[in-house]
Amino acid sequence: MITNHPSGKQASYHSGFVAIVGRPNVGKSTLVNRIIGQKIAIMSDKPQTTRNKIHGVYTTERAQIVFLDTPGIHKPSSKLGEHMIRSAESALSEVDAILLLVDVSEGLGGGDRYIINMLKQSEAPVVLVLNKIDKVHPEELLPIIAQYKGLHDFDQIIPVSALEGNNVQTLLDELTAYLPEGPQYYPDDQITDHPEQFVCAELIREKILHLTREEIPHSIAVEIESMSKGANDVVQIGAVIYVERDSQKGIVIGKRGALLKEVGRMARTDIEHLLGSRIFLELWVKVKKDWRNHDRVLKDLGFRDE
Repeated sequence: MITNHPSGKQASYHSGFVAIVGRPNVGKSTLVNRIIGQKIAIMSDKPQTTRNKIHGVYTTERAQIVFLDTPGIHKPSSKLGEHMIRSAESALSEVDAILLLVDVSEGLGGGDRYIINMLKQSEAPVVLVLNKIDKVHPEELLPIIAQYKGLHDFDQIIPVSALEGNNVQTLLDELTAYLPEGPQYYPDDQITDHPEQFVCAELIREKILHLTREEIPHSIAVEIESMSKGANDVVQIGAVIYVERDSQKGIVIGKRGALLKEVGRMARTDIEHLLGSRIFLELWVKVKKDWRNHDRVLKDLGFRDE
């Protein structure tokens, strides 16, 4: 595919798919959102936040990069966890390049070593991204880089701060070199291939993760039951929050419904920004006993092996 370069010269167009892998909570979703310029992947300080591969689309006049933000690779304790690991591993077989994201503020861990050994089987180029450089002194980076170089012959090593945006554009420029010449897969203004309902459900789940603790975060699933445009172009959304036990239902609702109201208020702001419209959001909380271990329920909630 040939495009016009801003200078007036013709240049080849490059496009491809890039997987972002790493331990839970190293900043994968933060990086995707920074690159895309809009929140499509939810962020939380709790591990294993991402459950599905999030396709974020970055488009320029010269290239289009489709990012797969995979679930954090961890030891699974439920069928949902097993799905998350399969989802992450399958992403590695369908991409043109892989970004291994690590948290330099935490140091090299067993989880990092496990993923690096797994990536040695991949034929795709692997770029090591040292994230959260805003949390360490620059002099600390060289020994960290040397440590990782001793484990694998990475195609490139790039330090960034996904939160602050430091060096992210350099990463994008370097990534383009690994992409083959090819067509533009998505329109210029498309930033994800997920339907709006999926992103809305994830934004609601993010607010629950933010406001709850202990066993609640991993017991939560959100399903959009209805979404339609009503009077004055107000989008009416009905969403169900699933928990595993009756006691969890009470926690999510909160005293006199206070916590659920706050979830709705916070989610409404993000969803209105996403849709560019005013919304009316209704939330219900229902119990699905041990839903994380029921194949049928997982499929109903969208957790399907591809």
